[in-house]
Amino acid sequence: MNRNTKINALLLLVVAALAVLPLALGLGDHKEEPFAGADAEAETAITELQPDYEPWFSPLYEPPSGEIESALFALQAALGAGVLAYYFGLRRGRRQGAARAEAVGSGGAGARGDDGTDADAGTATATAAPTADDARGGGGRSAGGPGA
Repeated sequence: MNRNTKINALLLLVVAALAVLPLALGLGDHKEEPFAGADAEAETAITELQPDYEPWFSPLYEPPSGEIESALFALQAALGAGVLAYYFGLRRGRRQGAARAEAVGSGGAGARGDDGTDADAGTATATAAPTADDARGGGGRSAGGPGA
C-alpha cells in the first residue's frame, strides 16, 4: 500500500468513527431529542436563561414541517458539495492542461514513449510539424520535385 492509500484509509476510518461513536456510546440519551440541531439547542438555552427574550428578527421562510426543512438542508449541502467539486476539478484540469502544454512546448521531452506513441493516450503522434510541401502533396521532399 502506498502512502496516499494509507492516508485515505485512515481518513475513512476517522469519518466512520465520528458517525458511529456517538450512537454506540449513547451520547444524548438523556435528552428528549438527542440529535437536535444547534439552533434548537440555542433557543432552549436562551429561553431557560431569559424567558422574556424576543428575537430581533424572524426567518424569511419557515418550512411547514421538519422533513421539508431537512430536505432543504440536504439540498443546500449537495449544491455546496457540487460547487466545491466543480471548483477543484476545474483547478486540476487547468493544472494538467498547463503541464501538457509545457511538455509540448518544451519539445515533448517525456511526453512521448520510445515507440513514438503519446505516453498518456497510447496513440501514435507525428514527430515533426507538417511542411508546406506536405500540404501541396510533395510528401516532405524538397521544393524542386522528384528529380531535384
